[in-house]
Amino acid sequence: MDDKTILEAIKKAIESAKSRKFTETVEIAINLKDIDLSIPKNRVNEEVILPKGRGKKIKIAVFGTGDLAFKARKAADLVITSEEIDTLADDKKKAKQMAIDHNFFIAEAPLMPIIGKRFGIFLGSRGKMPRPIPPQADPVPIINNFRNTVRLRSKERKTFHVSIGVKTMKVEELAENFEVVLKRLEEKLERGRMNIHSIYVKTTMGPAVRLL
Repeated sequence: MDDKTILEAIKKAIESAKSRKFTETVEIAINLKDIDLSIPKNRVNEEVILPKGRGKKIKIAVFGTGDLAFKARKAADLVITSEEIDTLADDKKKAKQMAIDHNFFIAEAPLMPIIGKRFGIFLGSRGKMPRPIPPQADPVPIINNFRNTVRLRSKERKTFHVSIGVKTMKVEELAENFEVVLKRLEEKLERGRMNIHSIYVKTTMGPAVRLL
């Protein structure tokens, strides 16, 4: 699959999509083969930083205290202090909405046990358990990286979707993002590309175009 083929497929997917009143995501649908995903170690669960970004606002929440929480307020969309954890967790509706609204979570490492206990039901099932960082760490670079990060997550399904940007981005940018995602996927799979049955590209509501 050469660069020209990738560019043409992405361009066709975008041009085939009807105009919408919102900015559609451009995503790829990955279909795996010859792999037993009932075995947890075979499942895909990777984070990939897209070199050209995601093209839209990605929301980050931080659990932290003291200096870490102070620094996080400059860059994160939500900061939850240790004093606020129990109050938020007790409001199940609010906690669930927080888990839905935010794409990634970061936590001061010592808080992870209580976060797992109080928020595991909301975050774990969505694959959003926080990334732990030391109390003395600067969370800002991690937050900024998450703004451009997508998660490759198959669970036990052989077909899953991954965003590579939005419809308003340049085709070349989307192609570069796709190539980085594909490279990481091939590195994760035991047999690399031989474990990939097919890949399609499409907008949120548009028709799918085969890439691989």
